[in-house]
Amino acid sequence: MERRRALTGLGAVLTASAIVGFALSPAAQATDSAPRAEAESPRVLAYYQTQYQDDSYVSPLPLKGVATDVEVAAFHLNDDGSIHLNDEPPSDPRFDQVWKDVAELQESGTKVHALLGGAAQGTYQNLAEDFEKYYQPLHDTVEKYGLDGVDLDIEETFSLENTKKLIDRLRTDFGEDFHVILTPVASDLAGSSNFSGGFDYAQLEREAGDKISFYTGQFYCGWGDLGDTTSYDNVIDNGFSPSRVVAGALTNPANCQGYVEPDELAATLGSLKDRHQGFGGVAGWEYFNAVPVNGDGPDSWYAHVRQAAGG
Repeated sequence: MERRRALTGLGAVLTASAIVGFALSPAAQATDSAPRAEAESPRVLAYYQTQYQDDSYVSPLPLKGVATDVEVAAFHLNDDGSIHLNDEPPSDPRFDQVWKDVAELQESGTKVHALLGGAAQGTYQNLAEDFEKYYQPLHDTVEKYGLDGVDLDIEETFSLENTKKLIDRLRTDFGEDFHVILTPVASDLAGSSNFSGGFDYAQLEREAGDKISFYTGQFYCGWGDLGDTTSYDNVIDNGFSPSRVVAGALTNPANCQGYVEPDELAATLGSLKDRHQGFGGVAGWEYFNAVPVNGDGPDSWYAHVRQAAGG
């Protein structure tokens, strides 16, 4: 079975057209007043989708003490009502070590989330057509493996109302401490595109922001740029609090267009930290092939950006 990739960084490169402009969308109101699941600021988030490289297991444990959040990717809700982690059920024996390592990360204080959806189509269409049928295996998987949150990576049409319905259900079922995250392309957060579902994210923040833990914007693949602060500034100018927005970057030039060299990225992160009080942090797509920085493993990339962001 063909391996299915999760993020727009690998799925939308064919459709992105360098949409990084500023849009004057209405500002979200009072987004910091309601209770949310908060962690140390800034966040350092690692995407963990490639669990095996050439049949060799890739352990996430070097991220202990480096990443505040790790996302196991990508979960898909299939037409037959089953759930897969990439190409296999999450209960497949190949993931036994993954779940052991996930539990160890959690014991060390790292939050571990499930990334739902991504470039492979169908998950959100299925939820729209029969919510209860397709939501249940997601719920059961989160519960079974004791995950700390779900990241909604919507890369197909999914209405604002359906998005709010899913957020409401996750919040109701798992409580206030559970992380409900969204990972739209950066230009959607800036109000200049509507790729990630087809709705206005500033409106989502106004209407349901009290139930959303934070956003991780995809600042690459033509949807944003972290060579300087402009793309992130545009998101903040669209009404989002800096504490609510994590800047998603590429860890390797092979992952998509828009890779920023670590030292240049560090300079941008430092500027964002100084420019925006409460800056939300940085995410790296993805862990297994992150370019080492003054270290001998991919975790060194995350340590480098953590220091630059003020962690």
